[in-house]
Amino acid sequence: MEESLAAVMRTAVARAEQARGRTSPNPPVGAVVLDADGQVAGLGETQPPGGPHAEVVALRAAGERARGGTAVVTLEPCAHFGRTPPCTAALLDAGVARVVYAVSDPHAAAAGGAKVLADAGVAVTGGLLAEEVARGPLRAWLHHIRTGRPHVTWKYAATLDGRVAAADGTSRWISSAVSRAEVHDLRRKVDAIMVGRGTVLADDPALTARAEDGTPAPRQPLRVVVGHGDLPAGAKVLDDAAETLRARTHDPAEVLTELAARGVVDVLLEGGPTLAGAFAEAGAIDRVLAYVAPVLLGAGPVALGASGVSTITGAHKFAVEEVTMCGPDVRISAVPSRNQRN
Repeated sequence: MEESLAAVMRTAVARAEQARGRTSPNPPVGAVVLDADGQVAGLGETQPPGGPHAEVVALRAAGERARGGTAVVTLEPCAHFGRTPPCTAALLDAGVARVVYAVSDPHAAAAGGAKVLADAGVAVTGGLLAEEVARGPLRAWLHHIRTGRPHVTWKYAATLDGRVAAADGTSRWISSAVSRAEVHDLRRKVDAIMVGRGTVLADDPALTARAEDGTPAPRQPLRVVVGHGDLPAGAKVLDDAAETLRARTHDPAEVLTELAARGVVDVLLEGGPTLAGAFAEAGAIDRVLAYVAPVLLGAGPVALGASGVSTITGAHKFAVEEVTMCGPDVRISAVPSRNQRN
């Protein structure tokens, strides 16, 4: 039974992934409701702020089939009144007999849903695939709750010898079409994409999420340009394809404070070596996503600029959590070593 519930939980995770980029500052949650016979009766994911939570969407889809059934949710159902009523009330009203969730809710105001349900006679099980969910759709939100600031993923593409461009400045394309398509899918799921003013001047990026044929994604992340000084009037980041924030500072903490005030939870840092170095020095890189292409250049700029390290013992240490082939490229995901985490 637990093996089949794990499969159902992974379906809920897939629904949560669909919600990413649309729910902040709320968490992207997925839910599956099974009827009393164990058959899928309803699916749901968190709607934009003010809309129903994942459990409510799934319960509405299930209707009367939810009675006596099981709700499988990626996050412990909330037990508080916010913009919407508590999900625990919806589950009790629907008559579900069992609730299985992955991650306990760390938010002080929303926690306690498991106890509310158990006290009402519902069988409650927590922790199913908790680590997988915490490293997946809930990664950024959990970090935000723990630290009070957005989660920052530094994404870059480089050659085998660590170059992000050739000596003449050309960089299109170091990574493969497969990698680039994956990055555009990631852009669609984050709240903001960040670069420095220098990157805008050098590359004039659009910083939008697009399909392979160039079609813009329905929802675009906030574009953030860090640094003093004006931008060229015709810069792509100033068009109306998406909102752009000018963060006129070089202090990562100030940038993240402003983004947090805007409800931004998940940030993709795509800036050049200088901005990446500043964030590394500030201890503000929470994940590195490196796309390494099987190419050698021998000259040209490297991925990371000065970051406050002068000796090997002072290096910023990371733990590799995943290595995956991405077309001909290798994608490496790494997070700060435990003794360096904020």
